Amino acid sequence: MMKPRTERLEKVLARVAREQGIDQERLRRWVSFLALCGVLERAVAEGVMDSYYLKGGVAMELRFAQLARATKDLDLALAGDRKHRLQSLSGSIRLGFDEFTFRLKPRVREMEQADTVRVEVAIQYRTRSWQTVEIDLGPTSQASVELVPPKVYGLAELGIPVPSPVRCIHLADQIAQKIHACTGPFAEGRARDVLDILLIEDLGQLDPGQVKEAVWRVFQERATHDLPAAYTLSAGWHAELESLAAELSLPARTANDIEQRFQKLLATLR
Repeated sequence: MMKPRTERLEKVLARVAREQGIDQERLRRWVSFLALCGVLERAVAEGVMDSYYLKGGVAMELRFAQLARATKDLDLALAGDRKHRLQSLSGSIRLGFDEFTFRLKPRVREMEQADTVRVEVAIQYRTRSWQTVEIDLGPTSQASVELVPPKVYGLAELGIPVPSPVRCIHLADQIAQKIHACTGPFAEGRARDVLDILLIEDLGQLDPGQVKEAVWRVFQERATHDLPAAYTLSAGWHAELESLAAELSLPARTANDIEQRFQKLLATLR
């Protein structure tokens, strides 16, 4: 299939989004995320980078496409300290992927609490600006890595290459990390992790045995708190959770139902 001419790419994207029933901006971000995966895979293949894996919302979207909530940033795990991670990303994106080129913007935000560096990468397709993506460069852990064929769609119609598979955190480890995050002392802003976990369960993708093992490992590794014997949703999360549950068409729609479902799940993991 011929690639759309640069000057027509925006129009083609709008048409494909309409035909496929995808939000136009979401489709644009999928293009950006997979272009970045393409350059990271090239960096690994050429020995510029040892490895990487995706985590967070992007890993969920690439697995489940529109069934997952939309995300705007990319969570990326790389080996080494923050300085090394930044250097590794900078060296890797210089390689380019297909007709995409990348530029690391100068603004860097150090997130001490999470041992993470937040940066922005400007993406260009052929000769024109495409999008800027915010990337959180976090550390690797004992988590396993899965090779995941992306489930997102619409890119073939755009003439955009899709790297497949891409490296994602193992789903059991991702669930365990989300459980740790939304039950711990720094849980503020982590309401959506609860629904991500319930979505995975509703899709029949949660393996209790694997998750229980991963939960034990993550809680031991991070050593900030124990898996709670009882769990109560923060009152400040209720409106956000109910709105997102309706958007994702989850069976549990009220805050009370969500809390009961999550509490029941946690009980199976103790």
